[in-house]
Amino acid sequence: MKDLPNKVLILGSGALKIGQAGEFDYSGSQAIKALKEEGVKTILVNPNIATIQTTEGFADTIYFLPVNPSFVEKIIAKEKPDGILLGFGGQTALNCGLEMEKTGVFKKYKVKVLGTPIASIDQTESRKLFARHIKALGLKVPKSQVAYNLTSAIKVAKKIGYPVMCRGGYSLGGQGSNIAEGQKELEKVIARALSFTPEILIEEYLAGFKEIEYEVVRDSSDNCIVVCNMENFDPMGIHTGESIVIAPSQTLNNEEYYLLRRLAIEVIRHFKIVGECNIQFALNPNALIIALLKSTPDCPGPLLWPQKSLVTRWPLSPLNWLSATT
Repeated sequence: MKDLPNKVLILGSGALKIGQAGEFDYSGSQAIKALKEEGVKTILVNPNIATIQTTEGFADTIYFLPVNPSFVEKIIAKEKPDGILLGFGGQTALNCGLEMEKTGVFKKYKVKVLGTPIASIDQTESRKLFARHIKALGLKVPKSQVAYNLTSAIKVAKKIGYPVMCRGGYSLGGQGSNIAEGQKELEKVIARALSFTPEILIEEYLAGFKEIEYEVVRDSSDNCIVVCNMENFDPMGIHTGESIVIAPSQTLNNEEYYLLRRLAIEVIRHFKIVGECNIQFALNPNALIIALLKSTPDCPGPLLWPQKSLVTRWPLSPLNWLSATT
């Protein structure tokens, strides 16, 4: 094992909401336990008192403060941690980390981002950058284009053809995303989405496609394991959180299963994600047509119940931390 940091700051998810609900309390709690077992001092930032991880004595130091760049920088200045973990607080923690990297906070205080590099987080969270990288890999993504205002969104939608899926970048649990059947509906969707996010991906709507997810873990030496795959009970929708998820998948044949498994490993290696990653595919049930939808570089909701249930019994949250240093 590489030299471990002496003190690590963990960003919690804050208030419970879709995209960073109670599952992140579980993942963060397990990460804190793994850190303490290795003798690493833990500092937690989480304003939510109704969590396990904010229980007195669980982390060495707890700050009940908002997870935003202003407060986190003050904590860094005071505590002087060696490293920071961004993957255990949902979208709020990821966005906070991206903003602090842009403003030079990590460089200023010499704080190392542990696990997935900031560049990889940005590439997977930005709909535009993600689509560009997936195309460079030779994989298919739905026909799409990024829009930053209503005028460009209308032009893109006409070019792709209705109905279209509107997906917000850097957003919590698909917040602001929706399906537009025509221009009037598109105008309403875009007006709402732009209040949450600066960029919106307008893409073809893959009606009737299956939505399949793979949970993959990669360490800093490029070793990968596929923990399990999952299948959404419902066809493609706005967000995976809308549907019941079944693990392992029930309707994939052997060819489909192993092809998606191979592609999932290719994707996590391409983005150099260190730790756990949730990779989402759209699969045409009538032909072997695959589109890659999303790669999430944190310890996401669907992952937590497989490791707590009889599906895998893998302690993935501790592994997510340990993979960053082994």
